Amino acid sequence: MPICEIDPWRAQYFEKVDCPADVFIPTEDSDAWLWNPEHRWVYDKLAVATRQGFEAAPHGVAPKTFPVFSKPIYNLKGMGVGSRALRSPEDYEAAYRPGHMWMPLLQGDHVSSDVALVDGVPSWWRHARGVPGDDGTFDYWEIGAGSEHAIERWAADWCQRHFTGYTGMVNFETIGGRIIEVHLRFADQWPDLYGKGWVEALVRLYAWRQWRYEDGDRRTGYSVVLFMPHGRQYRHPPQALLQRVRRIQNVSSVQITFHEAMAPEKHAMPRGGFRVAIVNCWDRGAGNEPRALLRAHFSA
Repeated sequence: MPICEIDPWRAQYFEKVDCPADVFIPTEDSDAWLWNPEHRWVYDKLAVATRQGFEAAPHGVAPKTFPVFSKPIYNLKGMGVGSRALRSPEDYEAAYRPGHMWMPLLQGDHVSSDVALVDGVPSWWRHARGVPGDDGTFDYWEIGAGSEHAIERWAADWCQRHFTGYTGMVNFETIGGRIIEVHLRFADQWPDLYGKGWVEALVRLYAWRQWRYEDGDRRTGYSVVLFMPHGRQYRHPPQALLQRVRRIQNVSSVQITFHEAMAPEKHAMPRGGFRVAIVNCWDRGAGNEPRALLRAHFSA
């Protein structure tokens, strides 16, 4: 599979696009880490923090002041697993874990930014702003049509210092314009909201090391997330319900985001809930009806 997608609910975005058999495009951090040995260091979150001048250290070196943010130094499964704010020395002692680190507790908007790099130079940006839910979850993401100038200035300079020789997609997660995580891939949750022809441009980037994308129909989209309580074995909705949801005006796509046959505890999920579905849509209000229909199914 040239576009290497292991989540079956996201194959819908790539299965109709031709890709040369010898070109491999990662959507998973594990693949990206294996295929990019020169730049895989970016998955070391402690290195990313210290290279921005943050005061940060592994657990075992106590913070001088609080609050701080604690997380695994490496976490290739994502979803904020093991991450939390520490607000006192007592919090730090209770949360101590080998392989974890702390850094400043940043303030500001949480933004996910995809950038196409050609030899380390940014050629295209797209930014999604996360609206948080409970305890590490997100209520929805707004995939904006405009620029984020502060992020682009800071991250572009960082790219040109650290990504020479790299051509491909990079995803930055930032809070308040500062980088908290780097991924050698794009956000595969909403490529349908990037516009017609974007996946074809992605293939050209990896196949021919060039970025050509007109981006003429750029508009704001939304990725609305449904979390349910932990501790239940959920079942996928019937096809009739999914078809009904997809027919709702301004809905672009629907993802049922878990493996029905896999035990719930085997999924990487935040403490605040078990993610069961994502609705991508072109209008924020258009996400409410499908989310309510899906919530009713999963609550039954």
